[in-house]
Amino acid sequence: MHRPTHAGARTASLLLAAAIGLCASNDGTAKSKDLPPAAGRDAYRQIVQDQCVIHWTEHEDPAPCEKVVFPAGPSSGASGYAVLADPDGGAHYLLIPTQTMTGTDASELLDPNLPNYFAEAWRTRALLSTFVGHAVPRTDVALVVGTAATRRQDQFHIHIECLRPDVVDSLKTAADKVTDRWSSMTVAGFPFQAMKLAAQGLETTNPFELVAASSPDARHHMGSYTVVVAGMQYASGPGFILLTGTGPSGDLLLDSGCIVAGGGS
Repeated sequence: MHRPTHAGARTASLLLAAAIGLCASNDGTAKSKDLPPAAGRDAYRQIVQDQCVIHWTEHEDPAPCEKVVFPAGPSSGASGYAVLADPDGGAHYLLIPTQTMTGTDASELLDPNLPNYFAEAWRTRALLSTFVGHAVPRTDVALVVGTAATRRQDQFHIHIECLRPDVVDSLKTAADKVTDRWSSMTVAGFPFQAMKLAAQGLETTNPFELVAASSPDARHHMGSYTVVVAGMQYASGPGFILLTGTGPSGDLLLDSGCIVAGGGS
């Protein structure tokens, strides 16, 4: 599998591997001096808070993250976010808040004062081009938050990744039938609820609020729901398809090899 060639992604992969206990020296200790040898499910939080944020505030260097952003400024005390290359490599990045929170079950995600994490993640998708060597079409990209039952890290994160080719085909085929009201949709054999978002970006849209408003069960059990925001090009212009459900996690729709955009060639 191809991997990002820039130094930041490589460094992030090594340090995060060390943090979760995958990259140890001969004496059994982790290579990273900043983290315990087996941070496990807390690795993302520790990488962001104990390394990326500190390096950024002290030296304006986000390493091992790709970037650290505080919309209101680092001294405001308000939450920001970091972008980290996935430790397994490929066309796969993670947007991670600088404050501690879990996944879709985190009540803070409905706080209007927090950054619009999905909007920021969508703007970050340009990093995928470092893997395939050229810009990746919006219709090939998705942002995903898995369910509480399937996540392997306890710190909230959004996957920024390419879609599987069959998923792209499935979404394009169904696009004309999607409206601004929730309706059932089968995507590459998986059942979801779908909604059309007619906008170039996500600055005025909160996918978490839309999912929470879809039903009383979703509002009170958000941790059971996956959230997928897939780029789309409608006849009327650019937009997105928002998918949710309590069945398979949206991670299953993704492909870190980015074959659909030529990443596997």
